[in-house]
Amino acid sequence: MKFSALRHEVRLENEDGTTSDEIKRRTYDLKCSVQERMIQVTIPADVSVKDYPYNVEVELINPVADTVANANFRGTMVDWYIKADDIVLKNKGDQAGNTQNHAPQGQPKK
Repeated sequence: MKFSALRHEVRLENEDGTTSDEIKRRTYDLKCSVQERMIQVTIPADVSVKDYPYNVEVELINPVADTVANANFRGTMVDWYIKADDIVLKNKGDQAGNTQNHAPQGQPKK
């Protein structure tokens, strides 16, 4: 799979129904050659934001693909979703651009 971009962030709701500043989860677009299309993968908000270069190869940590079924007047509509614990660079030693793990020279890692 290849990294494309952050698609959206889902925020928690406050008790009064308004949107809070706290992020619940993030969804990223990844190009999947097996599916021959873009797929969306959701990871928890406590994982750092992924800002990888476009088209860099990535892999999913503990991916889960599942469905959600919603009944309507025509029957049932089924949607697929994919979630994972994290999205990491594939073969980290071969690719540059991992801004989360590589600090500029002379600066400590965060």
